[in-house]
Amino acid sequence: MKRVLLLATGDTIAHSYAPGRPGVLSGTELLRALPPGAITADVVVEDVMAEPSWDMSPSTMLELARRARLAILDRGFDGVVITHGTDTLEETAYLVDLLAGRAAERGAIVLTGAVRPLDELSPDGPRNLVSSIVAAADGSSRGAGAVVCVNDEIHAARWVAKVDATSVAAFSSAPFPVLGRVTGGRVETLSAPPPRPPAFVGDPASDIALIKTYPGIAPALLTAVVDAGAQGVVLEGTGLGNVPVELFTTIAELTEWGIPVVVASRCRTHAVPLDEMRFGAGLAAHVGAIGARGLAPAKARCALMVALGTGGIDAVRDWFRRL
Repeated sequence: MKRVLLLATGDTIAHSYAPGRPGVLSGTELLRALPPGAITADVVVEDVMAEPSWDMSPSTMLELARRARLAILDRGFDGVVITHGTDTLEETAYLVDLLAGRAAERGAIVLTGAVRPLDELSPDGPRNLVSSIVAAADGSSRGAGAVVCVNDEIHAARWVAKVDATSVAAFSSAPFPVLGRVTGGRVETLSAPPPRPPAFVGDPASDIALIKTYPGIAPALLTAVVDAGAQGVVLEGTGLGNVPVELFTTIAELTEWGIPVVVASRCRTHAVPLDEMRFGAGLAAHVGAIGARGLAPAKARCALMVALGTGGIDAVRDWFRRL
């Protein structure tokens, strides 16, 4: 029988308001609430003290990544399931994916959550939990890195996004495909996962600022976050990676100071380096900005956290080029 570690962080999937039930169920109580025979793996539960998903700290995200990796590499688990609130599920999933290392080859790491509390009509949490344990124990999930399993679909951490705050079909990988589906107690593989990210080295940074750009933005916003301690900055631009020209001088200054500035887009873009885009797009690269390689801004922030562990700004630039 496959061994699966369940790291339970509470949040909506564990919320219950029924008389006689606690407000937040533990991981063990979540398993007990499932129908008899629903779980066919040997599941070991560890409850993790965590903030609500919408307020999840980088230190908690990094701790979940570390515990998932070590569970597979050092403790011999076949897979890990992390229950998590849905608000920042995609960010934690991608950070766990970036830090999985060799664990991605030896086991499956599955994150899941729920939109509806346990006491609502047709709660999605129990089914998501069962499907995630199936995915974690299934050998076909190995090699994909961290994935998100919700609504019986398995999504790559790099591609998945929360697109609906109220529907049980809250997550989508579009325009990319889902990796697979859980059906009949097994995983049906549908597509190949994205390439594995570059190896991580050293300790990730935790203080990375994410700034949404807009016409008329004051350049002082960038220097303000650096003065407050930010080790790097991600700018959410528009189109293919455009930011207002008023920021160019400040981007150049921060680059000279060794503070990496990564430009992502609020749109879906291809994984093309910023400095290789046609003239007129990605102009910020000419003053030192680094392209996010198609990552959504929040995930670009996770990537910059990991990239800064590799060294200075040149190492960060090289790491993103290989992403």
